[in-house]
Amino acid sequence: MNAPVGGGSAKETKEASPAVSAAQQATLETLPFDDTADFDDAARGFLGTIDQAKVTTAQGRSVWSLEPYGFLDAEDAPPTVNPSLWRQAKLNMHHGLFEVVPGVYQVRGLDIANMTLIEGSTGVIVVDTLTSIEGARAALNLYYQHRGTRPVMAVMFTHTHTDHWGGARGVVDEDAVTSGRVPLIAPNLFIEHAVSENIIAGPAMLRRAQYQFGPLLAKGPRGHVDCGLGKTMAAGGVALLRPNDLIMATGDTRTIDGVSFEFQMAPNSEAPAEMHFFVPRYKLLNLAENCTHNFHNLLPFRGADVRDALAWSKYLGEALQLWGGKADVMCGQHHWPVWGASRVDGMIREQRDLYKFAHDQTLRLMNHGLTASEIAEQITLPKSLEGAWHARGYYGHIRHNVKAIYQKYLGWYDANPVNLDPLPPVEAGRKYVAYMGGAEPLLARAREDFAKGEFRFVAQVVSHLVFAEPDNAEARALLADTLEQLGYAAESATWRNAYLFGAQELRHGMPEVPARSGMPRETLAALRTEQLWDVLGVRLNGPKAEGKHILLNWTFTDTGERFMLTLQNCALTYAVGVQASTADAGFTLARATLDEIIAKATTFPEAVAAGKISFVGNPMRLAELMSLMDEFPRMFEIVEPKRAKVT
Repeated sequence: MNAPVGGGSAKETKEASPAVSAAQQATLETLPFDDTADFDDAARGFLGTIDQAKVTTAQGRSVWSLEPYGFLDAEDAPPTVNPSLWRQAKLNMHHGLFEVVPGVYQVRGLDIANMTLIEGSTGVIVVDTLTSIEGARAALNLYYQHRGTRPVMAVMFTHTHTDHWGGARGVVDEDAVTSGRVPLIAPNLFIEHAVSENIIAGPAMLRRAQYQFGPLLAKGPRGHVDCGLGKTMAAGGVALLRPNDLIMATGDTRTIDGVSFEFQMAPNSEAPAEMHFFVPRYKLLNLAENCTHNFHNLLPFRGADVRDALAWSKYLGEALQLWGGKADVMCGQHHWPVWGASRVDGMIREQRDLYKFAHDQTLRLMNHGLTASEIAEQITLPKSLEGAWHARGYYGHIRHNVKAIYQKYLGWYDANPVNLDPLPPVEAGRKYVAYMGGAEPLLARAREDFAKGEFRFVAQVVSHLVFAEPDNAEARALLADTLEQLGYAAESATWRNAYLFGAQELRHGMPEVPARSGMPRETLAALRTEQLWDVLGVRLNGPKAEGKHILLNWTFTDTGERFMLTLQNCALTYAVGVQASTADAGFTLARATLDEIIAKATTFPEAVAAGKISFVGNPMRLAELMSLMDEFPRMFEIVEPKRAKVT
């Protein structure tokens, strides 16, 4: 049930306010909605699909479906959705197998990302394998239905984000991986960055990603409509496979099943390890995720290293130098292709200039002394880019991308000493509320500003009250209503998702979700042992380790590796290729056995009893070390104070 603004239950979603409705109408009158070329391109080459794009596990659990988004059949956006975002959401509803050119095909709409399939002399080369194993298998089977069964001759991962490699097990079998028969091709440093971006900081990123992608929002005009890059995130099995063929430099080539590929390296752009390629046989250019139908993120809400806008722009310029005028079609790993050499070159130029403009103008204003928030408030895109649909901020946005650029160069501190060491949210909230005369005067003024449509300031003010008094029902309700209106007005899908999910958690609390599952053995096997020790070090509870000194030797029989693991000064470090004569204990085992233990397929005592582990010294020192490790929660508070103290 939905209620008008200012009425109904505090738990209900509300209608769009007059201020938001007026803003939506202004958007309709400003942007070129009569330009429908993208809709023609998104539908071009359609060969067939799966009913409602439904993908399930073997047990029948839904991994992906577009059925809940049927409301997007409506032509016009309701007042609760920005009309520009509604347009993008409708474009992202196209799903199935599409012919890009004869011999090149894409599966779109079975995941947030695309799978590209390039036919060779005897088989097919798979470019990116979607997020889930189930989705990748369904995508490949859809291709087989329309093009016939062909062996997979190679798999390429264009970059390090999970939606481009997570489903690899759905297109290659165990024998292909272990034997190396099928090349797994990726940019240099792929595995290092895939681990650092998705595993070491994974628990925090996954929680924050709930705000970025909105998977726990109800689908509908007052809830989730899109993610900008695609519809949403898939929910199936994921496994990381280690590449066995790395592209090292721009100009590298490969010939796979009779098809030649020319590569361009693009590190520290949309991903820390990313690459582009051109296929002369098909006059096909693939710029991975660096030239999509929206302004991309320079710092995603889930968290990541800040992306280099200047390098990003230069890579697009270099792509024009390498292949400008040669490509008849450009297809990326999100969204739909662009056909015609002039259109391809034109889009690359505009995207190149989009990132260069954002970079240079941020630096210009920064060097005039403006802070990140001041730059975001002042900067606007030039009219030539403002009217280009592919430059709109559906995923990234100029207002938060400039803050990312500022952070990359100057960090979080704006040089005003007032902001050097501010009070944390709870303590600051209490002082703000006290300075404003208490909760009731604050709420009264906030309601007046809400009625005026001043939602940004109302959100800031009432958030202080929620952190000061987290159980104040009126404050929670007003902040939820305010975030909801901000979400309705947002053109960026990620902004909308963040605002609406914040409103949902204020109204209903954090959703109950299953406990975090263990890391898949395939992913563990792809990690270097040093990376496993790094993950363990992040889990060490420093205060609990105060005064402890533990020294352990490790020998792995299958990899030939030796390590010395040291706990000292509340830090866990390791040395490679050495052992300590004074170690508390030493363990000899196969690295594969350690993977089984971490994946909870067995326990350490069980492995010892089975003869898989031998040891010298006192094995209880390992148990003591493991007792100092934190288990990270899957959920933690974001729009309200932490209920449990973290020690």
